[in-house]
Order: sequence, then C-alpha cells, then structure tokens
Amino acid sequence: MYWNEKCECMPREELKALQLERLKQTVERAFHNVPHYRKVMQENGLEPHDLKSLDDLQKFPFTRKQDLRDNYPYGMFAVSLSEVVRIHSSSGTTGKPTVVGYTRNDINTWSELMARALASAGVKKEDVIQNAYGYGLFTGGLGVHYGAERIGASIIPISGGNTKRQVMIMKDYGSTILTCTPSYALYIAEVIKEMGLGPEDLQLRAGIFGAEPWSENMRKEIQEKLGLMAIDIYGLSEIIGPGVAVECKYQNGLHVMEDHFIVEVINPDTGEVLPPGELGELVFTSSTKEALPIIRYRTGDISRIIAEKCECGRTSVRIGRIEGRTDDMIIIRGVNVFPSQIEHVLLNIEEVEPHYQLIVDREGLLDRLEVQVEVSEKTAFDEVKKLESLTNKIRNEIESVLGISCKVKLVEPKKIARSEGKAQRVIDKRKI
Repeated sequence: MYWNEKCECMPREELKALQLERLKQTVERAFHNVPHYRKVMQENGLEPHDLKSLDDLQKFPFTRKQDLRDNYPYGMFAVSLSEVVRIHSSSGTTGKPTVVGYTRNDINTWSELMARALASAGVKKEDVIQNAYGYGLFTGGLGVHYGAERIGASIIPISGGNTKRQVMIMKDYGSTILTCTPSYALYIAEVIKEMGLGPEDLQLRAGIFGAEPWSENMRKEIQEKLGLMAIDIYGLSEIIGPGVAVECKYQNGLHVMEDHFIVEVINPDTGEVLPPGELGELVFTSSTKEALPIIRYRTGDISRIIAEKCECGRTSVRIGRIEGRTDDMIIIRGVNVFPSQIEHVLLNIEEVEPHYQLIVDREGLLDRLEVQVEVSEKTAFDEVKKLESLTNKIRNEIESVLGISCKVKLVEPKKIARSEGKAQRVIDKRKI
C-alpha cells in the first residue's frame, strides 16, 4: 500500500536527478547560513560548487553529534528562530542535549513521510492508532501523531506508561495499530496476559516499532504474543525524527525515503564508504530540511544497504535491521559484542523470556560478562538440575556465538526492570 506512489516508486534515474538537485540546494544553504558548515568546508578546501555529482558528497566532511552540542542550542540552524515553529531535543544524558528545529515546511515534510511510513504498514483512515511513543521533546510521539492525522486515521495520544490503562483502552477503544518501542510492546503483551486477556480479545492487526535495535526473533515473539504484523521503523531526531526509513509488508529491510535523505554506509574506523551489502555505520544527509540541514551525519547505527529491488514495487534502497550501535557496542577482552547477538540466542531458547540484562565488570585485569535472563513462567524455578542444565545450555550457545566466556544468571519472571521507552540492556561497571 502506497501513500504517495509517484515518489515511492520513482524510477531510479529520476530519483537520483532529484537527489542531486535538492542536495546542491542544501549544501548551498548550509554553507551560507550555518557558520559551522562554512568553516569545515573551507578547512577542507570545499565550496558548494564542488558538488557536481552525488559521488562528490564523499568529499565533504562528516557531521557528528558533538558538532550539534558544540553549537548548542541554535548554532546549527540555517534559519532565524522566528521561522522555527517546533523545537525538539535529545535527553542530554551524555552531555548537552542536541537541539533540532523545524520550519513549517519541515513539519509538513515530516508529516508526509510519516504518512508514508504508516501506509507501509497498511494504515488507513479507518484505523485507530494507539500511540505509546513518548510525547514531548522526544520526536517519536508527535512524529507518529502528525503522520496519522495526515492520513486521517483516529489517533489515541496515550504516550508511554500506565500499562494496565493502555490495555484497557486498547480493548475498549478498539485500537487496530500499536506504535511504541519493541521492548515496551513485549511488556504490554505481558500485562495483557496478566489481565487474563489474549490477542483474540483485541483488534490489533499491525504494530510499528522502533527507537531501539531489535532482532528478527524478537519480532516473532511480538507477533505471536500480540497477534499482529510487526513493522520496523527507523529515524533519529538529528535527521528529522521517525520516518527516515520503514519496512513494507514484506518485512525485508527498511525503505529509505530517498527523495529526502541520502544514505551511505561507512567503515566506522576509517570513514571509507562501503558498497551495498557490507555492514558498517549509517551516514545520512538531509536534502530538503530548511531549519536544520544535516550533511553526512554519523548516526552510530550499524547496518547495511540493500540495493536489490523489493517485491512491493518501491524503488528506494533499503537498510537492513539495525544490528547495534558503535557507541553501545561492548568490547570485552578485545571482542566486539552487540546486545542483539545475545538477544538472538536467548529468543531461540523456549525456557526463557526475552527479558535480559548484560552486566559488564572487571575483576583484576580481566573483563567479566554476566548475562541475566528471566526464566519462563512454565519453567519450574525450584528444580535445581533443570536450572543447571538450562544455565549451561545458554552459556554454551552464547559462547559459541561470541567466542568469549560469560556467566549466566537465571532470575525469576518479572525480576528484570521493565521499560516503557528504550530498554537498558547493558550495565557497564568497568572504570574504563
């Protein structure tokens, strides 16, 4: 299902021509209106007229999150504050927040992209969308909200939290679409079961989940427990918010909205641009944003570009499922470890639940990894031999995947803290 078939199915050559035209305008605007971009371009001997082809984009320097923090709050804006109608920002938990602004045209663009994203999951104006993404400075809630209103669907702006109330409203209001983080979707499923309900008591048929990495096994778990089709969505505030890329019904990669964003994958160590299919760090350039044009933004997200045509008929390239982040990747005894690798193992073991936490500590000079995972309610927690066998099974599976040893600790159901937003998967106690 398309929202804007002309743009979503545009012939590749026509799309590339549009990308170049819009990219030239963006680089020109950034150079003349954003001192940071003018400075870094000139330091690299570049002027806007040096961009003659899409390949020339590789000559331009990267933008990093720190650049936005260094120019806090409005130094990266390309328009005066009087033209900015919306301001969002990150939480700032690792430093000053990154501040993003939107002109009226930017909001219209974002609404259009989110309408496309929702339509990819089959959303129609007859649907009732339960929007459990957070509202406020986080872009998720309002991004979905505006897209839903563009389609004309009924939206319930419930935000996160108060999960029993979420379930009551889901049942009583006849919600057909759920939007939230995948970890919160699993928690909602858990509460539905606690309340003596099941998927058959609800009208849910699709969910759009994002804002954190999740695995294919986690998708299967959500689909089974909630009785819906689970669609992956990708975005980040610095680029526009949710709606940068989204899966279609074939669930085989996320279609990038290429008429508004140019995607690259780079080697995170060298900055070298990698060919389609190779795993690396996603880099995005916005080609239509007015308030905050972004050139070659290093996202920290690990994925790959899928260039093959999709069965749905959309002509854009896709990105693979996010496999982790360069900055939440754990290095343990010289080995790179992504939480999603461990999640993949756990979700293949039926005796445990998909709720886990990784505790990283250091004993003397050696790193130690402890994987805490909840056992299923079906598993008897007082049968010592069975628990020992299960512990060994999990440890062996994880060690075969990671190539390093770990300690596995089984905990009782519901002992690991639940999240109504992004789940905290890693607790690193090392003083590095």
